[in-house]
Amino acid sequence: MANTTLTRSIPRSTAGQVIRQPRKKRTVGKAAAVVVAAVLAVLWLVPFAWATVTAFKSEADASASKVSWIPPSGFTFDAFANVFQAGNIPLWTWNSLYTSAAITLITLVISALIAYALSRIEFKGKKVLMTAIIASIIVPPPVLMIPLFYQMLAFKMIDTPWAIILPQVIHPAMVFVLKRFFDQIPRELEEAAVMDGASRLRIFMQIILPLSRPILAAVAIFVFIGAWNNFLWPFISTNDDSLLTLPVGLQTIKSAYGVQYAQNMASALLAALPLIVVFLFFQRQIIKGISTTGLAGT
Repeated sequence: MANTTLTRSIPRSTAGQVIRQPRKKRTVGKAAAVVVAAVLAVLWLVPFAWATVTAFKSEADASASKVSWIPPSGFTFDAFANVFQAGNIPLWTWNSLYTSAAITLITLVISALIAYALSRIEFKGKKVLMTAIIASIIVPPPVLMIPLFYQMLAFKMIDTPWAIILPQVIHPAMVFVLKRFFDQIPRELEEAAVMDGASRLRIFMQIILPLSRPILAAVAIFVFIGAWNNFLWPFISTNDDSLLTLPVGLQTIKSAYGVQYAQNMASALLAALPLIVVFLFFQRQIIKGISTTGLAGT
């Protein structure tokens, strides 16, 4: 009787249902995630597609009261031609490129060194410094514009590339992110290197940095994008036309005939095109940086 009871207590169909239920839940969850992602993608792509279509319209079709995806007079490059004629796009692009690259490089060096010190070295005031770094993350950048301007003015750096670069190389959020990543690297690796006679700097250069390539790439991409998109500080710190960055330079292109929708959309596409290229080439590093280091929360 005992054996009969044990064999009949869990029917095969019931056991099969118990095993299949988690799989069904996972399938439903994945399907829901795909649907949500598709909806968000459409919500993002529709305005971008409309801006792209408008940039290739004539000003008459772009300002027409009747909304149409296909312009009656056809697509044209007139808006882009007007932008290139009205402004020095190659120079502005070069200014944005080298200032953003310099900001990214200096930020990586400073942030990595500070993060490593906070992660591995014990010193007086370490907790106070870490608290100050975390607190400074919530400070809005516009609050610092006036003090930074007077500081650059005192150093006689206004209307120089350094006025654009130096105030943007301090990123407390990136220091915090790098420190969190360094904390996860096993200390046994450094202890073994110390036993072999390696110095602190050699450990940092030959052990920590090679193991941190994914997070360093993610941080570099985010810093570069932020520096490229920055409009307010380059606008305040430079008056020389030869030092204008692309976002600032495009805003100087004005028309005496009111709002030029096609020209504005063409300017926006020119400013966004380099960032789109960066994302297409480094999307793995961006996604990995967000998912593994908490950049989305910081």
